[in-house]
Amino acid sequence: MMPIIRVGSAVTQINVFTVEAGRQRPLIDYLARAAQVASEVPGWMSASLHRSLDGTRVVNYAQSEDLDAAQRVIQLLKSQGMLEGNKAFGQANPGLYEVSYTLDRNDR
Repeated sequence: MMPIIRVGSAVTQINVFTVEAGRQRPLIDYLARAAQVASEVPGWMSASLHRSLDGTRVVNYAQSEDLDAAQRVIQLLKSQGMLEGNKAFGQANPGLYEVSYTLDRNDR
């Protein structure tokens, strides 16, 4: 399923990691494994990983059907030690969000 970015469509966890030079790829690989684990949780929808062009950040954009599903994903990853494992790669700044506004070229 492709990520859906639409008002009222999902709960989104956005986590911005700050990493040292050369640490983007290992973190992306680690987060991809975590996404595979999270994908088993009912209500999980998608994960998208983004790397900054300057090599200093990775953004994890993960969607769940609702807040309960998002919290189940977080609990599973926590119980597997995967959230704690993130710290080996850099500084994490996570948060849960809902879409408030979108505009794309099909809306014009």
